[in-house]
Amino acid sequence: MFFELTEEQLAVRDAAREFAQKELKPGVIERDSKMQYPAEQVRQMAELGFLGMMAAPEYGGGGMDTLSYVLAMEEISKVDSSCSVIMSVNNSLVCWGLETYGTEEQKAKYLTKLAGGEWIGAFCLSEPEAGSDATSQRTTAVDMGDYYLLNGTKNWITNGGKSQLHIVMAQSHPEAGHRGINALLVETSWDGVTIGAKEDKLGIRASDTHTIMYSDVKVPKANRIGEDGFGFKFAMKTLAGGRIGIAAQALGIAGGAYELALEYSKQREAFGKPISKHQAIAFKLADMATEIEAAKLMVYRAAWLKDQGMDYDTASAMAKLYASEVAMRHTVEAVQIHGGYGYVKEYHVERLMRDAKITQIYEGTSEIQRVVISRSILEGQLYLPVYSSSMEHRI
Repeated sequence: MFFELTEEQLAVRDAAREFAQKELKPGVIERDSKMQYPAEQVRQMAELGFLGMMAAPEYGGGGMDTLSYVLAMEEISKVDSSCSVIMSVNNSLVCWGLETYGTEEQKAKYLTKLAGGEWIGAFCLSEPEAGSDATSQRTTAVDMGDYYLLNGTKNWITNGGKSQLHIVMAQSHPEAGHRGINALLVETSWDGVTIGAKEDKLGIRASDTHTIMYSDVKVPKANRIGEDGFGFKFAMKTLAGGRIGIAAQALGIAGGAYELALEYSKQREAFGKPISKHQAIAFKLADMATEIEAAKLMVYRAAWLKDQGMDYDTASAMAKLYASEVAMRHTVEAVQIHGGYGYVKEYHVERLMRDAKITQIYEGTSEIQRVVISRSILEGQLYLPVYSSSMEHRI
């Protein structure tokens, strides 16, 4: 499959690249070191339309396709993964889920604020004892008639402290297991919502990650997404699309590290010639370029499948699995190519290496992606390679 980008997609990519290089790069080291939330940069992303790219224009979004979103994520992630994860959560996990499954009243009230960047959203699924096993929700939403009474704790919540809206998964019918979980729209200004301390993380240090506590929070029934018990299915469908965004982030991190390593290898000399001329380094560059290109095709293809309205669950899992492992592998190689300089903050690659690790963990660990992929194989649903009878969807 060939991905010939449209003029609009190229314009999005170029705008994201220019923004990343001119506005994000100058202060990215300081923000990372100080765990400083990029408030001004997020405001600029909102102005550029990067926080609601796929939302429909009638709700204040850009009405763009998934591939355009991937291109923007990739370019921003080459420079600042803290900004790109803020962008990813708001686009993939909050705006998309709300637009796809929310009521018109919910969209009018919340999506317009989120897509335009007036509000930032958070997706609250993980708990202290419910990470990969998302069915084991301890947070409860007790039906009180015209409202739910929400109690519990969520952790590792990106945008947790800066967001105005949380989408919270909570158990309403314990006897029904995962079929008793609901997804609730919770405003952070409501009584009973408490934001815990900001996490001190290995990577994506400027992004906002918190534990959130809910104590007798009254959530109107009108703020439930979908029918009673739809919450777990909502979370899984939303995460399937979100993995495309994280795969794009991993792709950008790998690409950014490769570009820095390539540039450095052409300038740094050893034994009378640039180190890029030494086979040991040249072969590293060859492996990096090859695997990043392979990851790019997987990520773009997952985005294309989503845009075509075709099944993309397995494709997004494969893209995230492979791109995240490529990012981890080749950011390490980028540090190695830089030698001692790679170990200091000034040359950026050590930060990219730290940032790469989280792409193997959040929105489903690499192990969970293998569960998704292997299940698809064993159930005979693997999407590779399929031709429709009319040959219109040749892959």
